[in-house]
Amino acid sequence: MDDFENVLAGVGPRLRDLRRRHAITLAALADLTGISESTLSRLESGGRKPTLELLLPLARAYNVPLDGLVGAPETGDPRVHLRPVTRGGMTYVPLTRRPGGLHAHKLVISPTAGEPELRTHEGYEWLYVLNGRLRLHLGDRVLVMAPGEVAEFDTHVPHWLGPDNDQPVELLIIFGKQGERAHLRARPA
Repeated sequence: MDDFENVLAGVGPRLRDLRRRHAITLAALADLTGISESTLSRLESGGRKPTLELLLPLARAYNVPLDGLVGAPETGDPRVHLRPVTRGGMTYVPLTRRPGGLHAHKLVISPTAGEPELRTHEGYEWLYVLNGRLRLHLGDRVLVMAPGEVAEFDTHVPHWLGPDNDQPVELLIIFGKQGERAHLRARPA
């Protein structure tokens, strides 16, 4: 058996193991993915070869990368190769790569001239100041935050963030476009 056939033969048992670890029935998985129960059963037993059209919804349902389903070989290099994006004096370094859900970024904001322009958009944001001093305009409030301080807010509230002085500010940001919250607070009974 060559490497390609070994990879394909390993997909079915991996899918069965994932389904059992998630404690989900074939019927529930079929509802979640739009793939018929019989097709899911044949995939798990090896009676059907996996295709990209079948594996993508399964990877999404199990919240795992596609290479995790097919048992892609280790690259040998554990480093994450980040691709920063710079726009309007802000450098975003994506720390998550999966579609949908919460996204984490390291954000470096350079000092800029001019008045803050408050904006709104869909979502919910959680931020942690790593370095520098952050000035956060949130509605009619202005907060100055130091390293180690955290804020979270609904991004429907007009907001702006930037350095509080002439030095860059570095943040860790977790953002959910659909309003997902980064964490839940325990409330006293």
